[in-house]
Amino acid sequence: MIVSFIRASAFTALALCAAVVLNQAVPGAVISEAVAQDKPKKDTRETRRTPALRNKVYERLAEAQTLAEAKDYAGSAEILNDMISVDGKKALNSYELANVYNLHAFLSYAREDYAGSLRYYEQVIAQPDIPLAMEINTRFTISQLYFVQEQWQQGIDALLMWFEMNEKPNATAYVLLAQGYYQIKRYDLALENVETAIGMHESEGKLPKEQWYNLARFLYFDKEDFDSALDVLNTLIIYYPKKQYWVQASHLYGEKKDEPRQLALMEAAYEQGFLDRSSELVTMAYLYLSAEAPYFAGSVMQKGFADDLVDDKSKNYELAGSAWAQAREVSKSIPMMEKAAAKSDEGELYVRLGNVYLDGDQFSKAADSVQKGLKKGGVKRPDQARLVLGMSYFNLGEYDKARKAFRDAGKDERSEKYARQWIAYVTSEEERQIELEKDLF
Repeated sequence: MIVSFIRASAFTALALCAAVVLNQAVPGAVISEAVAQDKPKKDTRETRRTPALRNKVYERLAEAQTLAEAKDYAGSAEILNDMISVDGKKALNSYELANVYNLHAFLSYAREDYAGSLRYYEQVIAQPDIPLAMEINTRFTISQLYFVQEQWQQGIDALLMWFEMNEKPNATAYVLLAQGYYQIKRYDLALENVETAIGMHESEGKLPKEQWYNLARFLYFDKEDFDSALDVLNTLIIYYPKKQYWVQASHLYGEKKDEPRQLALMEAAYEQGFLDRSSELVTMAYLYLSAEAPYFAGSVMQKGFADDLVDDKSKNYELAGSAWAQAREVSKSIPMMEKAAAKSDEGELYVRLGNVYLDGDQFSKAADSVQKGLKKGGVKRPDQARLVLGMSYFNLGEYDKARKAFRDAGKDERSEKYARQWIAYVTSEEERQIELEKDLF
């Protein structure tokens, strides 16, 4: 992304260079966007006496430029090559030569010959006594060409030289330098320069570009400065609202253990329809459960399944079923837990399904489900499963089966006391039922 940005910037600058090649000798000449408002430092060298651009040379350059604008690069190059031939070159002064090399550089760039373009621009600044503005503009373009060719250190060196010639470089130049440092993994210097660029724009009441904020965000995140990264993300959410910024901000609040804000950001993204991945909706459901809002967790999962966004996996159905169970929505929990159990390789989910059936007073289904889970294996607490089985049989009036299930559960010391209490209760209830039947007959 950064390389393409630099490439686009370089093309803009080069196109402008070609378009104004003949205007460099007159006041008010346009230069590239990146240096358009820069003021050069006072030239401390001997005062330059720039030679004039003679009319006959101007006419030939104008002809070459017209052909270049018509994309007749071969025709344009033929004229320029003739002008710098052995005989022709002797007739040109340094400023005229600089203009010829300048247009030649653009032709090379247009043919994607970046190395050739760079060589011609080096020839431009090698000419003595060219206008200072022309040298400044060309040096900036040289730095861009190095970046286009991914020669990062050379580009940085050229850009630093350009900075030395400017009293007030603008924000775009600082960003370009930051991108160069980023590429050579000098993240401290990259951050320093992109912060400068952002600060310059903000102090002038301008909105920095989205990619500037993103570069700063990455650099803050790399140094684990989550507070600064969050500040950037919150700014991006305001001015460049996109799904990725809501989700990333939520994630960072999670890193800071600030679950209320983490959930709030995810809720905002959800309400805008940004959450369209299974992992995002599952995360949202877990956040709701953590916030003790199981109904909303179940609703998110239910809609996610309906919209074919949540993956058709046992653990996702289990999450939905558990959420509905906690919300006391047994009728909604049962179908989710049924799917979860059917897709599981172990019996644990059948036991959990049995619990849900028991809560829903579906005692026969509860007993069958627990039996299936125990038979399938992989149950974490068989003793607790047998307690559920015993309660299911008790409610069905099958007291012998209930006592057997409780006895089996009591073999585990963790459930021994509870099992004994249930056995006593089953026996007393059975005796009460017998006495009632005697009274009736």
